Amino acid sequence: MSDDFLDELRVEPLTKNNWGFFEELFSPKGACGNCWCMYYRLPKPDFLEGKFGDGNRQAMKEIVWSGKPSGMLAFYEDQAIAWCAFAPREDFSKLGRSRVHKRIDDQLVWSIPCMFIHKDFRNSGVSVALLKGVVEYAGKQGIKVIEAYPTKPTTERLPDSFAWIGLYKSFERAGFKIVDRTSPNRPMVRFYT
Repeated sequence: MSDDFLDELRVEPLTKNNWGFFEELFSPKGACGNCWCMYYRLPKPDFLEGKFGDGNRQAMKEIVWSGKPSGMLAFYEDQAIAWCAFAPREDFSKLGRSRVHKRIDDQLVWSIPCMFIHKDFRNSGVSVALLKGVVEYAGKQGIKVIEAYPTKPTTERLPDSFAWIGLYKSFERAGFKIVDRTSPNRPMVRFYT
């Protein structure tokens, strides 16, 4: 991997055509504990049931096959190395029930509630490059407001399993600004395209 590999990253939405790359990136654990990025999309009982018998993977596949937005993949050469969920806020039902991340206005918002970086590419700037790719894509699609809910760790080093919501410093480096501090360690951030 070259030092300037970030310049070679390609960011694109998840579709039927690149589904196999998504499966490869998430396998064998469904990213984390057979989540398959359904945690924010399903009621808790359905999500927990879907962790067994391939239910969450199938639920994500149904979203993709229906043509609904699901998220963005970052590719390096011919490998998907990163993912972030990216869809209208309403598609993430858990956000609608959140006491901490309530809507702050009535603007049409697209949310990034979670991210996943392949273990071989963590701590190398991939998350910032992915977020910049999402911003660029959103601008081309006429999406005006991107919102996320990253963590501001209270310790020097956060275990990878706790970084799935994204790190605030990555969003800050990608140009996102804090718009709500209801939770000091989980601020709401936005990028206006």
